[in-house]
Amino acid sequence: MGLRLLAKELNGLFIFETEVHKDNRGFFIEAFRADEFKTLGLPTVFEQDNYSRSSAGVLRGMHFQWEPPQGKLIRVIAGTAYFAEVDIRKNSPTFGKYFGIEISDFNKKVLWVPHGFANGFVALSDTVDVQYKCTTQWNGKGEGCILWKDPDIGIKWPLGNPILSEKDKKGMTLAEWQKKKESSAFEYK
Repeated sequence: MGLRLLAKELNGLFIFETEVHKDNRGFFIEAFRADEFKTLGLPTVFEQDNYSRSSAGVLRGMHFQWEPPQGKLIRVIAGTAYFAEVDIRKNSPTFGKYFGIEISDFNKKVLWVPHGFANGFVALSDTVDVQYKCTTQWNGKGEGCILWKDPDIGIKWPLGNPILSEKDKKGMTLAEWQKKKESSAFEYK
């Protein structure tokens, strides 16, 4: 087995620990296995792989895609980042709640984020390389951004003054998102 389930959070987030095979040459891990995901009822088909590099203090988020809905399998391949995941599914018992976790190349944790969650992270090391598999292809017309410092969510970021893109500076609050017709794409079932 390549992944060991550590925890299930907020009605759908899964945190995995990878089995690390080390020797004098380095290490080897299985970052994804379809059979293990299928057993847990998780997607086994991914349509897009993404890779990002961020400098220390860069915050990316809180991003999500509603058309088509997109789930993400995330891991850090170099450096350390703090990830925050917010449940934005209407009628969910954990609606508006967030879960935070530090993921690094050292701890080798893997995070499954289903559609209906806004995803963000802040780089805690000089650089951080993040790789994530997506269940659907990117659609700029079907994506959204929740404000990283929405006071109603209250994410406790480990940095007080992050470096943000213009898009992330202009994110909407969760309350504003809920008023949009597109928010109905994320009904809790």
